[in-house]
Amino acid sequence: MAQLQSIDAIFRQAVETKAMPGIVATAATDRDVVYEGAFGKRDLGQDAAMTLDTVVWIASMTKAITATAAMQLVEKGKLGLDRPAREVVPELGAAKVLEGFDGAGQPRLRAPSRPITLRHLLTHTSGFAYEIWNPEIAQYQAVTGTPGITTCTNAALTTPLMFDPGERWAYGIGIDWAGKMVEAVSGQRLDRYLQENILGPLGMKDTSFKLSASQRARLARVHQRDGGGLSPIDFEIPQDPEFHMGGGGLYGTVGDYLAFARMIMSGGRATAGQILRPETVALMSENHLGALDIPAVRSAMPALSNDVELFPGMRKGWGLSFLINTEPAPTGRAAGSLAWAGLANTYFWIDRTRQVCGVFASQVLPFYDHTAVDLFGKFETEVYRAVGR
Repeated sequence: MAQLQSIDAIFRQAVETKAMPGIVATAATDRDVVYEGAFGKRDLGQDAAMTLDTVVWIASMTKAITATAAMQLVEKGKLGLDRPAREVVPELGAAKVLEGFDGAGQPRLRAPSRPITLRHLLTHTSGFAYEIWNPEIAQYQAVTGTPGITTCTNAALTTPLMFDPGERWAYGIGIDWAGKMVEAVSGQRLDRYLQENILGPLGMKDTSFKLSASQRARLARVHQRDGGGLSPIDFEIPQDPEFHMGGGGLYGTVGDYLAFARMIMSGGRATAGQILRPETVALMSENHLGALDIPAVRSAMPALSNDVELFPGMRKGWGLSFLINTEPAPTGRAAGSLAWAGLANTYFWIDRTRQVCGVFASQVLPFYDHTAVDLFGKFETEVYRAVGR
């Protein structure tokens, strides 16, 4: 790991100048872990240092784990990618398309032209959207009293579709619904299913929806960037929720997530055995958008997210829960690699071609923080430089 002292210096400067509160990151090849580092504080108001076993809210990095659960059940024939999802979760049959609001401010809704499928949910083409990037969803929630998704209440899942399934790409709550499908056909709550079939076998002992006393003792606090400063805030996913948020409810460590990333990188293989079949991982790694493209995402809630434009000028693909870069990235990431992120500026990539993967975690809002994104890019670049791939 001596070759990666450049990363240490970059991260150390970021926390010493208070540009970031704390950072923890790790990377691996198919052969071994090539980098581990932790810098700064878990909470800017306290003394506790960020450590390799610091627990963070991984937010939407949960999605790939929930998708893995769904694909295990596809392998077993219990779920189908293209069957109407309402056959498994009848509530999905009630979803309507929002066509706007009438003169009295009430939503105008219509039935969708085709049923939602698991493929739609995993690729964000179902029509569901997040209020953070969609002002019409926020307006619908305000008018109808529908709670936001981080309340983990079933009512939060009743927001309308923004378009007919399969017509466009929009980031949203689809994978929360996929988690409901996992529960319906497995007969288990999502936390138990994930523990028995993914987290346990991969040795991800610090990844869960509910924080244990040990995890809470190592938990990093979420910070809000406001102007030039950073302030710790009180934020926590409900610990006794109506439903486990398969789209963003997990807490974990970067080491745990690296174990998951390496499993995907190696075609579903892990020390404990095969988590997914190689052909399933290959299917998850394909672009399922066809002619659709992923547009720049504009923020509707600036305190929670900046505008997001991933790989400007490049056509993006989407697999079964992963962002796909269709051309080589300047960091060294090969075309066709997999990646995604979490709201509090956690990021990962999985390069199945060059067999390199990495995880970067901070706990900062709003999402797509320019400092965090810059540091993640430098981290990835230095990893590829060091491993020579």
